[in-house]
Amino acid sequence: MSRRDHGWLRTLFAIALASVFALAFVACGETRDDEDDGGGGTAAEGEANPEAEIPEGLEVVSIPKQLGNPYEEIEHDGVKEAIEELGGSHRYEGPTDAGASSQVPLINAAAQQGVDALIIAANDPNAVCPALDQARQRDVAIVAMDSDTAPECRSIFINQASSEDIGDTQIEMVCEQIEGCEGEIAILSATPNATNQNTWIEFMEEELEENEKYANLELVEIAYGNDDDQKSFQETQGLLQAYPDLKGIIAPTTVGIAAAARYICGSPYEGKVVVTGLGTPNQMRKFVKSGCVEEFALWNPADVGYLAGHAAANLAAGRITGAEGETFEAGRLGEYEIGENGEVILGPPTRFNQDNIDDFDF
Repeated sequence: MSRRDHGWLRTLFAIALASVFALAFVACGETRDDEDDGGGGTAAEGEANPEAEIPEGLEVVSIPKQLGNPYEEIEHDGVKEAIEELGGSHRYEGPTDAGASSQVPLINAAAQQGVDALIIAANDPNAVCPALDQARQRDVAIVAMDSDTAPECRSIFINQASSEDIGDTQIEMVCEQIEGCEGEIAILSATPNATNQNTWIEFMEEELEENEKYANLELVEIAYGNDDDQKSFQETQGLLQAYPDLKGIIAPTTVGIAAAARYICGSPYEGKVVVTGLGTPNQMRKFVKSGCVEEFALWNPADVGYLAGHAAANLAAGRITGAEGETFEAGRLGEYEIGENGEVILGPPTRFNQDNIDDFDF
């Protein structure tokens, strides 16, 4: 082979090598961009345009933790109200169980159908992320409400109230209702992976540990009813059998508090074991009016959904991106500002008791 042939081969080799490096560089650059975007779809990318129009024929799917939960049905009625107000259409599609990955097929189906926005109350903050990331790659705007995903998997999270306020309120109520604010208490939660309940419980534990007011309250167990009425009923029974001196049960779930009240009210435990936590007035009315349950708390779940619906529409339009400090109009609720990590807070929790429970119907 001649020297010229060797030179020609060296040139070809150099070109090929450069091409390989160029491709590798592009691939790495694309991966880095995706990571920087947080998986963002159209609404999460670029600059916000507050004057943008809501997409014509806006299509939104909302996915609850599972079907059959009255609280979540009320929330999604609020989503429907907001979306129809804006001229769009809404579908409510949920799994039959609250498993960590049970929502994934529904997310995938909504993305493949090309919806504009998806609203989700996550069963598990991380299990839904790969599916949500793929949906965002298809330009689906993602809003979490009530129970958050990992922040990088969505653009906005609609929180009912500050998580600290929700946790502190429940500890304060059980303290006020137990004579002397002393004795053993237990928590009857939803699922072990539920983002919202776990966050509230963390604040409850912190308050019990750090606030001297609660020095004589002892948290003996956290039980899980899996947001299922019968399971929650059985867990209530188990707590009372395991802890004969139990003074109170806090259920930070509407399913759990109703099941616990149903077990205790009318039983020998009534008047001896306090039931409080988070519930809806319609579920808890008879227990409050009978005097078995003194007080519990919540917010209007329809307003949570309504706020999420307006956030999703604004996000899909590109009026907002989910960045801290951005504002948007939420119909009858007025203007809201996006906080740190894309969080939007509806407002403080409301306490319900014999004095006001008939003022509410949800």
